[in-house]
Amino acid sequence: MAGPEHAETVQKRSLQTPAADVTRALEAIGTGAYLVDEQGCIIAVNARTEQLLAWSAEDLLGHDAHDLLHRGPHGQPLPRTQCAMRQAFHAGHTAQADEDYFARADGSVLPISWLITPYDIGDNGRSTLVVFHTPERPQETSLQLEPAAKPLPELERLALLAETTAQLTSTLDVDEALRRLVALVVPRLADWAVVDLITERDEVWRTVVVHADGDTLARREDLQGPMPPVPEESSMPLSRALRGVSSTVAGPQTYQRTPDSGIAVEQRRLFDITGMHSAVIAPIRSTREVLGALTLGRAENPVVFTAADLPLIEDIARRVGLALDNARLYQRQRKVAETMQNHLLPQMPGVPGLQMTARYLPAPDASQVGGDWYDAFPLSDGSTALAIGDVVGHDLEAAAGMAQVRNMLRAYAWSQHEPPSRIVERLDEAIQHITDVTMATMLFARIEEADDGHWQLFWTNAGHPPPLLISRDGLARYLDDGHGILLGTGASAPRPDATASLPPGSTLVLYTDGLIEARGHTLDTGLNRLRQHAAALAHRHLASFTDQLLRRVRPADNDDDVALLALRAPARKAEPGAPGHGQ
Repeated sequence: MAGPEHAETVQKRSLQTPAADVTRALEAIGTGAYLVDEQGCIIAVNARTEQLLAWSAEDLLGHDAHDLLHRGPHGQPLPRTQCAMRQAFHAGHTAQADEDYFARADGSVLPISWLITPYDIGDNGRSTLVVFHTPERPQETSLQLEPAAKPLPELERLALLAETTAQLTSTLDVDEALRRLVALVVPRLADWAVVDLITERDEVWRTVVVHADGDTLARREDLQGPMPPVPEESSMPLSRALRGVSSTVAGPQTYQRTPDSGIAVEQRRLFDITGMHSAVIAPIRSTREVLGALTLGRAENPVVFTAADLPLIEDIARRVGLALDNARLYQRQRKVAETMQNHLLPQMPGVPGLQMTARYLPAPDASQVGGDWYDAFPLSDGSTALAIGDVVGHDLEAAAGMAQVRNMLRAYAWSQHEPPSRIVERLDEAIQHITDVTMATMLFARIEEADDGHWQLFWTNAGHPPPLLISRDGLARYLDDGHGILLGTGASAPRPDATASLPPGSTLVLYTDGLIEARGHTLDTGLNRLRQHAAALAHRHLASFTDQLLRRVRPADNDDDVALLALRAPARKAEPGAPGHGQ
């Protein structure tokens, strides 16, 4: 019999902790539930499991579920070859049994009914969900692989709702949420899935029409598109659902009567083309409004929907509504953020003889706005200022701090005819007292034309990645001089200045760390990659050089925003073939 001493003898495996939404999904199940990994080891449990089995989560996590829990009716260890649950686990199919036994921590056995089904937990890999409860009366054990279409047993219903919650709440993309929804319900519940959404302009758009074609899902784009408006008094099922009234079982006969609206004509066409003989139409609602309607239909599956199916599909539609509402709110925030970012980032000034271009790429999973920034502007003495920086964070608060730093830098640089180091010292003193910026890196430079026609760069570096200078012949080197501490530390040490000459036709690249930092790689690896590709692209026109550099160098797993500012010195007039000539 398994007991505390058993836990001491079993070697726990190294596990990845499931996402918080998976844990929440398990807690939402009204009975015992746990997840096992590909080896059958327990990786997540809910509180009800702990109560039913009297094991703590610490006693369960990391242990082989079969060895720890599976028992015969008299508490005897159950050989793996005789364990129906273990066989279903290895088969990778949904299965259930009405009577089995689990070991409890006190040495007793608990009669249970169980359901087991594959469960997707995203990047953490393949897992299996086990849902169990204590049956009201003993029944003959019945193992069913991939049950036939009929009202789902309670355990399978709970498992489907838990998986729906986990899948839909883990994305903020509307299209991805709908794709996951279809994969969950087709063909498990229906042959066809149709989603009609109400747009923000109060129009109805048939967004998804998907059919189960064997083992694949086929999208019917010919049936998608704009729909007629929703009539206010129509009693037809789709019209009622789109008004948020109720869910309904419908069939082709429902729409054979004289149509009362254009949307009823489209529904008759849908039934005629798809061959659906039975369907459930349910409203998709958020807490604030009606977002659309979900239609699940059966054509090849001969079993008709009944009123008993409505509660499950209503529950699914309710979860869809919450997920879509969150995704839409996120998209609105992203739109506002993108507009804000476009206004915050400046246009490049025109400097005779120089070419300049800049790019900004937002963090892919944040609010599409952040603390990375660039700037270029004329100074009162005729030279041109260049700046690039990174305020800690990539959200609206970081963007607001970035705007404060940039505007203060412009004011100091214009009014104070001092070296870059002194300008940045003044800026550092100010931001610690009159802004909410806690920490930032920045490179500030001044560029001017010398008497001999060459261009000179004067700069100071406050903890920022070094500029990269590439000659027209493809020789690339980092300008490591002028490096000092980042902004916001409160240190009072003087900041250094540095100077470099820009050879004719050379390209200067200023960038933020999002371009060179990648998980699992050192910073030197990123710097070498940037130098290598910049040298190879030196012959390109400046706009092409910049775009290609971003495409080639930015890490695929980058989760930070990127700002890049590139400048090219004029080639000698006697060298019309130099890079950038004629731009």
